[in-house]
Amino acid sequence: MKTKVLIIEDNPKDAQIFKHLLEMEGYAVEIATSGPAGLPRAQSGDFDVMLTDLNLGGPNCHEGRDLVVQLRSANPHLPVIVMTGGHTAEIAIDVIKQGAFDYFSKPFTVFDETFREDLAEMLDQAAASKQLMATVKLPGETTNDGQPISDRIVGNSRVMQDVYKEIGRVAAKPVTVLIRGETGTGKELVARAIYSYSDRANQPFIVVNCAAIPEKLLESALFGHEPGAFTDAKVRRIGRFEQAHHGTIFLDEIGDMDLQLQQQLLRVLQEQVIERVGGKGPIPMDVRIIAATHRNLELAIEENEFRPDLYFRLNVAVISLPPLRDRKEDIRALVNYFVERHGPELGAATSTIEPEAIMSLRDQSWPGNVRELRGVVRKALLLARGYTITTDTIRKALDQTRPPSPATHQPFAAHVANVLASAQSGERENVIADLAEAVERELYGQAIRRAKHDQSKAAKWLGVSRPTMREKLARYGLRSVRERSME
Repeated sequence: MKTKVLIIEDNPKDAQIFKHLLEMEGYAVEIATSGPAGLPRAQSGDFDVMLTDLNLGGPNCHEGRDLVVQLRSANPHLPVIVMTGGHTAEIAIDVIKQGAFDYFSKPFTVFDETFREDLAEMLDQAAASKQLMATVKLPGETTNDGQPISDRIVGNSRVMQDVYKEIGRVAAKPVTVLIRGETGTGKELVARAIYSYSDRANQPFIVVNCAAIPEKLLESALFGHEPGAFTDAKVRRIGRFEQAHHGTIFLDEIGDMDLQLQQQLLRVLQEQVIERVGGKGPIPMDVRIIAATHRNLELAIEENEFRPDLYFRLNVAVISLPPLRDRKEDIRALVNYFVERHGPELGAATSTIEPEAIMSLRDQSWPGNVRELRGVVRKALLLARGYTITTDTIRKALDQTRPPSPATHQPFAAHVANVLASAQSGERENVIADLAEAVERELYGQAIRRAKHDQSKAAKWLGVSRPTMREKLARYGLRSVRERSME
């Protein structure tokens, strides 16, 4: 289907030139000659992109800016591209802040091939952005009754508009993509969106969580192995890269991959070949790589835990996902979506949520980001049992889904009281640092014991790097049994 473009331009000559130009490029185009005439048509939902002059109504009139603001309120899914005079750059930047997808400056030459290519790319990115905001299919997944699962990237905030724009920019390009963001921000969903809108969408999409597979097994999982390559290797195994041939492989938490495997991955990127463990020669591969990490790779390079040459290979096309605390205006839409999505499966299809409950959710810091919010809404749906989700329901859901605060543990609360009492009497000061250290010592101590002294596993639980884990263990004298036995 052709991309449908609405042009709002009060200069009939310019409007016809643009219409002719875009129709030659394969777009379906309609014209409105004023903001009041174009706004209801834009609100109708019949268009993929709107292209509007900023100076509607005259050179000193910025009706186009007001139109962007109105449309963002009435139809936030329709991306708006603004045409602006060269002397109004500051106003154009302001329009972008108000929610316009992008802008370009006049004067321009419609017969300039570079301009036409840039305009077509901008329109295509905008149309892709609109699709992403509506729905993103998750290929290859089905429900228990065999129906395809679908999911949505939800959010109309400016920071999410930037994400959609970047997805549209890189999806159809044959480039490696690095997705960065905190745990729970939706990196895999973005990877699937890139795949869905690429020219490999009908080929395999393979997901590998590099942090979930033990390091000794990850090489075989990625590249496969031949019989006899190691103990218990009885038959040939086809690795994830071969399974993804002609398609896309998503390497989640690539920052946790060890240096040896990073070297092998670098070879795949440079030479487009793999070699099975125990194999006798390279195997050509045609695979697009999408990687993701929550780690600070720059810091990992400084700590000699990530190869700089691999970093530069991955860092060409980067999409950075914002934490939920930086896009709280999206919480209402996210909550409504989760209620609609999970209500039926939890027997709470008739549940609704009161506005005050949504406001209470906006007041949270959300260290677990969208994943944590989703869990809280699911718990609230179970508690509400089909009735209205209230602020009290949300409070109970938060209490049941979040780990208890140390202060709720009576011995620790007594310790806090004693420390504060000694500070009150002048016997000590700087109690925040003392208490923080006590909590930190207990966290690292329990984590390393539960992980049976596997530092990588304990570091992952705590959300810290392995060098940080080692430094804290040394600081608090929490050495492993193996380290003590070597003394």
